[in-house]
Amino acid sequence: MNWIILIIAGLFEVGFTTSLKLSNNFSNLKWSIAFFACITLSFFFLNKATQTLPMGTAYAVWTGIGAVGTVIVGILYFDEPANFWRIFFIATLIGSILGLKFFAGSAH
Repeated sequence: MNWIILIIAGLFEVGFTTSLKLSNNFSNLKWSIAFFACITLSFFFLNKATQTLPMGTAYAVWTGIGAVGTVIVGILYFDEPANFWRIFFIATLIGSILGLKFFAGSAH
């Protein structure tokens, strides 16, 4: 369950980075509110996950999910480049996240 909570935290991180872009420097109220809601929920779930997962592992996985998700959103919705090297390094990041998940051990 702790890994599911961490994944949820990472998805809310993607939500707050996407909302940050769409808020247009906080001039769009709807997206500004979405940003603050997502960042609050992301940290809430990250905090819950670190109660049972090693802090370093949880933080690395959380930021990794956020980074990968944000790049994917950028490619799909904001016309950001999807060249070979960018995809290659995102794939290596995904591999690293999976490695941390499978070889992390537990905090207790």
